[in-house]
Amino acid sequence: MASEAQQGGLTEYIQHHLTHLSPHVSEGGFWSVHLDSLTVSLALGVLFALWFWTTARKATAGVPGRTQAFIELVVEFVDGQVKDVFHGDRRFLAPLALTVFVWVFLMNAMDLLPVDLLPWILAKFGVGHFRAVPTADVNMTFAMSLTVFVLIIFYSFKAKGVGGYMHELFTAPFGAHPLLWIPNFALNLVELASKPVSLAMRLFGNMYAGELVFMLIAGLLGAGSWALFGLGVIGYTAWGIFHILIISIQAFIFMVLTIVYISMAHDHH
Repeated sequence: MASEAQQGGLTEYIQHHLTHLSPHVSEGGFWSVHLDSLTVSLALGVLFALWFWTTARKATAGVPGRTQAFIELVVEFVDGQVKDVFHGDRRFLAPLALTVFVWVFLMNAMDLLPVDLLPWILAKFGVGHFRAVPTADVNMTFAMSLTVFVLIIFYSFKAKGVGGYMHELFTAPFGAHPLLWIPNFALNLVELASKPVSLAMRLFGNMYAGELVFMLIAGLLGAGSWALFGLGVIGYTAWGIFHILIISIQAFIFMVLTIVYISMAHDHH
């Protein structure tokens, strides 16, 4: 609880909340697989799928209800973004973009829960550490970005063929002269590698920083001073309102970059 900040110090309080659920599925530093991130992301994914599925089953052609109207608004918004960027067959990319946007938004929105709420509840069941924001886990964001990277490679081969894509890797952007093959290939490798890194690190950095700010404010709430408590309440409310904008923008950026990168895979140099 926030009182831990007073009892054990703010540093220990933050370190406690930055510790993942143990045991881990796999513990390998950067390549760790954390049970709490997997559990929350899977639960939110199932919730999202059931929500959209049940709404689609109950959809009417007449005046829609609030839930149906909201989902139709989201679907039309995402489809409009895909239509503006991607000019091929959208039957796969539009649902993918919708899934990315809503799922990432829901995972980001876990940061709006009080910092100590889920850890306090789970502590009653003997769970000592639990991080509720999957997108504040760099392993999770890289898993999503590497999935997008696989789709980029797949669509590159699908649109251009093996020979066409290999030709592009060695001849673009400088030309087809044999002396330029190695520079072209090296530059294209850097460009390919930068896509999953930029996707993962942008989302992780923003959500991790937001999580830390909430923890620092929670530390003020338990600092033992009424003045600091009042400041903490005001800060928590103000940062929470501002953070709604952050989690929405980050979900939108991840979706748009996914669309752009896959659209680029279809383009021919």
